[in-house]
Amino acid sequence: MAGLIGTKLGMTSIFGVDGIVIPCTVIQVGPCVVTQKKSKDKDGYDAVQLGYGDKKEKNTTKPMLKHFEKSGAAPKAKLVEFRGMDNLNVGDVVTSDILSEGENVAIIGTSKGKGFQGVVKRHGFSGVGGQTHGQHNRLRAPGSLGACSTPSRVMKGMRMGGRMGNDQVKEIKLKIVKLIADENIIFVKGSVPGHNGAYVIIEKKK
Repeated sequence: MAGLIGTKLGMTSIFGVDGIVIPCTVIQVGPCVVTQKKSKDKDGYDAVQLGYGDKKEKNTTKPMLKHFEKSGAAPKAKLVEFRGMDNLNVGDVVTSDILSEGENVAIIGTSKGKGFQGVVKRHGFSGVGGQTHGQHNRLRAPGSLGACSTPSRVMKGMRMGGRMGNDQVKEIKLKIVKLIADENIIFVKGSVPGHNGAYVIIEKKK
């Protein structure tokens, strides 16, 4: 699936043609450089590897420096493979020109990490309710986890407290409401996973 790599800049709102306010996420897309082209004969599948975001040479390993030298590009911070872009060659630059206003895209990002969270925040448990009849320290507790001697274990999938966030999330059917081509900036309707400055992957529909 064709696409681009970008950076989430933040959120704002713009007015639509009908005067209704549209909440938008601002994303810097590209420019991306083709750093490698894979073929079915050599690699078993057809794809292109795009690089985005500059990286210092001193922070790049020697094997990766040689990899970037082949494409003639400076070291890149983010590398992603895309299929369906076989018309590109190593060294080509991909910009927001492949996108258009009004089309729907899918965006992949890493959600904000929340650390270890309890069942109320993580799974939406209601808590114990009113604190009457001598209840104490049970307001946000998970409650019973299972039966006693039968089956003598906690069933798989039991919702408990644990690590929350920092997961790969894919949002689909996000509409591009505005495109600034000369600055490679797009405005997509709705929210996008990740913090401001996080890398995101923009996928075009087939």
